[in-house]
Amino acid sequence: MNLTIFSGPPSSGKTSIILKTISSLKEQGISVGVVKFDCLHTDDDILYEKAGIPVKKGLSGALCPDHFFASNIEDVVSWGNKEGFDLLITESAGLCNRCSPYLVDVKGVCVIDNLSGINTPKKIGPMLKSADIVVITKGDIVSQAEREVFASRVSAVNPKAMVLHVNGLSGQGAYELSTLLRDDAQDLKSVQGMKLRFPMPSAMCSYCLGETRIGESYQLGNTKKMTWEEEK
Repeated sequence: MNLTIFSGPPSSGKTSIILKTISSLKEQGISVGVVKFDCLHTDDDILYEKAGIPVKKGLSGALCPDHFFASNIEDVVSWGNKEGFDLLITESAGLCNRCSPYLVDVKGVCVIDNLSGINTPKKIGPMLKSADIVVITKGDIVSQAEREVFASRVSAVNPKAMVLHVNGLSGQGAYELSTLLRDDAQDLKSVQGMKLRFPMPSAMCSYCLGETRIGESYQLGNTKKMTWEEEK
């Protein structure tokens, strides 16, 4: 079984891109399942079910969604193998620009949209910088010049990634993306012992553990202060 990990900022079009790509894969005789990770709520699993795609969802609640992903990915792979999928796709909530859910030797796809702002590629961090493929969406809403500038910003942040433009509404570009996922030569039985491409924050502070009071006496563990230097 092949495994592909999709991530990207909220509302970038991840689910739409995945649906169009799976539609193309199914036409090629590839069986696909999806596991959707999110924080508090998602109806995306309903969209997958309506499309006839086997899906499971996991909600992280108060826990960082990417930490939640790392804690559950082995069970996810076990489910995919039990169901006999050719390809299993995971979709991360991707809400933390400091984190990245990608695993070494597992294809990682970052979805980012043209409307998010010209400097967004610099802000996303390892979720974009360590991706194998970067999918840019909503290109039909901006000019050709804006598309080219945005794509160049993406390539400047991650020069090794393949950059694709895919339309989540029309499906344009989805076939090209499907061939990149289809041709992956994995036979993944387990992810035990595999490594994340980028370390997640490991230190704990009092607020991570549920503290709500403000003040230095309550800020225990790993905390960080801003630098307040007067300009000369």
